[in-house]
Amino acid sequence: MINRLALCEGIIHGGITVLHWRGMAKQPQSPAEVVNGHAVAPGTLYLVGTPIGNLEDITLRALRTLSEVDLIACEDTRQTLKLLNHYKIEKPTVSYHEHNELTRAPELVVHLEDGDNVALVTDAGTPGVSDPGYRLVALAVRHHIRVVPIPGASAFLSALVASGLPTDSFRFSGFLPAKAGARRTALEAVRNSPHTQIFYEAPHRIVETLRDVLEILGPERHIVIAREVTKLHEEFLRGRTDSLLEQLERRGDIKGEITLLIGKAEEAVQPAHPARRIAQRVRELMTSGEVDEKAALKQAAREFGLSKSEAYRELQRSK
Repeated sequence: MINRLALCEGIIHGGITVLHWRGMAKQPQSPAEVVNGHAVAPGTLYLVGTPIGNLEDITLRALRTLSEVDLIACEDTRQTLKLLNHYKIEKPTVSYHEHNELTRAPELVVHLEDGDNVALVTDAGTPGVSDPGYRLVALAVRHHIRVVPIPGASAFLSALVASGLPTDSFRFSGFLPAKAGARRTALEAVRNSPHTQIFYEAPHRIVETLRDVLEILGPERHIVIAREVTKLHEEFLRGRTDSLLEQLERRGDIKGEITLLIGKAEEAVQPAHPARRIAQRVRELMTSGEVDEKAALKQAAREFGLSKSEAYRELQRSK
């Protein structure tokens, strides 16, 4: 059971700008609705999609909802204030982000149980998609609070439909791992995928990531880099991995939000190469070229069209 007094004190010290419900008696609420045998709290949690760049990319329903709720929970109140000011919406706001959501979520549930309608927004896009939101939604559901999605912009969907890659079957996996080993493992997992793969990537890592894509998925894999979607400098780069890697290496510093889309594997999958052939080729290269096993394995992997990790596994099987 939530300790409301303690949570309310926490809200005050947390700097929430809500004033109307404190020091004043709230209007009596209508009886809670009963759904599936549970009493539903009178307040509603709205998950409101906001623009990912262009401020015009917001629905009329989203604007009406933001203007009617009692409180807006924002990933960054300063960022949301720009949107609210643009549309002349004056509503109290409170921060809700990855660093405070464990404590802020129950505070917001108190508002909802007391009858306040709360809108959750992120800096850009749809709450809960690579942004905070899941914990609040899960807690609201457990407390039988009505949760209503207000659809809006999504960076990965916008990038997908404009990419030119197949849209009949795709998988969105959020951000690729920052560490090289984990990232390469994630790419290995989609090597033979029959689906279009979609990832978010940081601009300062995109070149390094493309080098991994080149080595693991091959130079001919069709990829698309969507940068700054819906913004002033929106750009789509489409082509083979080796070609796009060369383009970006020439650019130097790369800025902006990036969505990386990887085309599905070709239907004709290359036949597997027995471990003995890899081992044999490594021995040949070490004998004729006077190179060590690591260098010989790298060259053999290139010749057979395998990643270094795959070639290594095959070599270990032969031993």
